[in-house]
Amino acid sequence: MLGDSVTLRTDHLARCIGTLEASYTMLCSTVPDTVEYEVYRNAVVKGFELTLETSVKLLRKALRAYAMPRDVDSWTFKDTLRHASKHGLLTVDSVERWFRYRDNRNNTAHDYGVGFAEGTLALLPGFIIDAGSLEAGLRERFYNAGD
Repeated sequence: MLGDSVTLRTDHLARCIGTLEASYTMLCSTVPDTVEYEVYRNAVVKGFELTLETSVKLLRKALRAYAMPRDVDSWTFKDTLRHASKHGLLTVDSVERWFRYRDNRNNTAHDYGVGFAEGTLALLPGFIIDAGSLEAGLRERFYNAGD
């Protein structure tokens, strides 16, 4: 192992997940086809994007314990996920789900329509669980309360 000294703070990711989950709960309790629903749906989509990006940034930091930083910096999103699985930070099954989350995120850059948003909403319950599992795993493995 290259760097047992890697320490991560997962507070920001935990906050992103909590905000996303609260936004999703509010969305689910709102009447569709209202302005309020659209506001919550927009918040959920942005929360999904932020949580996804924050998750991968933390994974990259964690993977510096196993690889040279310049190598980690050169990896694509999917490379990062594959290496996370290799080092036990994600399961093989969860990596496949994270690939779907990323593919959905890539669609957000090109399609801001209702169809895209509804596709994101369909993924959200599983994404919230996976992001929470990732945060807990990273916190348990890389957080040092003495720092």
